[in-house]
Amino acid sequence: MAQQLQLEVVTPERRVLSEDVDQVVVPGLGGDLGILPGHTPLISQLQTGVLSFTQGGRTSQLHVSGGFLEVRDDHVSVLAEIAERPEEIDAAAARSAREQVEKRLNSWSGTEEDLEVARIELDRATVRLQLATGKS
Repeated sequence: MAQQLQLEVVTPERRVLSEDVDQVVVPGLGGDLGILPGHTPLISQLQTGVLSFTQGGRTSQLHVSGGFLEVRDDHVSVLAEIAERPEEIDAAAARSAREQVEKRLNSWSGTEEDLEVARIELDRATVRLQLATGKS
């Protein structure tokens, strides 16, 4: 059994991360998925949330949203619509985006589909703000 996993996080625009890690926690469709070396093969849809990974006792985090996860042969591939490191996130812009979506939701008059899109936008803005400011 391998002692580490190869974690690769890519978006349509770029490769965000390619590292050997000790463990990964990914926001899957049914909740957070903890992945250790030797994990059973898996494919899952991603939820908006925080992907965390540990290397040598140090934990790092990324904001991920949309896309899929595949685990196979101690290789974790995250194919995300959005993936950002905390230092790449503009906290003021994330706060502003969250406030705008909250205002839209408070006076909602659109369709159910539009409501779901707004909820996803709110989740993304909230996670981005949490990572940017280091607050949960």
